[in-house]
Amino acid sequence: MHQDLKNILVSEEEIVAKCKVLGAQISHDYRTIGEIPLLVAILKGSVPFLAELVKHIDMDVEFDFMDVSSYEGTESIGDVRIIKDLDRSIKGTRILLVEDIVDTGRTIKEVTRLLLNKGATEVKIVSLLDKPSRRVIEISADYVGFEIPNEFVVGFGLDFNEKYRNLPYVGVLKDEFY
Repeated sequence: MHQDLKNILVSEEEIVAKCKVLGAQISHDYRTIGEIPLLVAILKGSVPFLAELVKHIDMDVEFDFMDVSSYEGTESIGDVRIIKDLDRSIKGTRILLVEDIVDTGRTIKEVTRLLLNKGATEVKIVSLLDKPSRRVIEISADYVGFEIPNEFVVGFGLDFNEKYRNLPYVGVLKDEFY
């Protein structure tokens, strides 16, 4: 375990096992409706989750990336900024939004609204982590890896000041480091 962490909340093995379950469910759901989803990963935090998840989706998928920000330090400020938009038109496309964590709900709500305004036929959400105790906007993910308590977490893509993203697990950062 990294010396800056209090504890490991979700192990690498648990993440891989959950991605297998989520991948099987996503494959089943989209195969049932006969559609190929466009996975839209929110940079940078969702990249490790996307990379693990797509290994377990047993059908063709496409993916693209958006970079959005609504955080300053450890707090979501509610002002969602689009830093990098999609590289293609999504009119008539079923989107599966890939997120590292659903926290306040502000970012997901705004990105979902934006994608629907751009012509997506539907936007579903898959999130590695869900922190419902922090929700200020009523929104829920369609596929959730793990529900977690209100702790400041890092690892597996989640960062604090761009550090800790490469940890292969999700851990709770010690208070003195943020």
